[in-house]
Amino acid sequence: MVEYNDVLNQTFRALADPTRRAMLEDLRRGPKTIGALAEPFAISFAATSKHLGILEDARLIRREKQGRERLCHLEPGAMQEAKAWLEQHAAFWNSALEALETALNE
Repeated sequence: MVEYNDVLNQTFRALADPTRRAMLEDLRRGPKTIGALAEPFAISFAATSKHLGILEDARLIRREKQGRERLCHLEPGAMQEAKAWLEQHAAFWNSALEALETALNE
């Protein structure tokens, strides 16, 4: 039976949406309030909150209460795990494609 890594599943689910990827890109420049993250998009506060919840569940961000506002911060752990998974598969495919190229050139 295949075992699935729940962290990877949540990470890739979160990254599947272009709005969430844009929010993560925005957070690379530093912590932002929920309002600042929502500003570039024509979406409701509820939709923004749902996107942020998915990012938080995937451990890609964390929210911190600061006074009356909530600041969102990037969390690198889950992304590093996804990167490691992708690198393993890239190494496999690079090796397989090199072997194919060698065979075709012979």
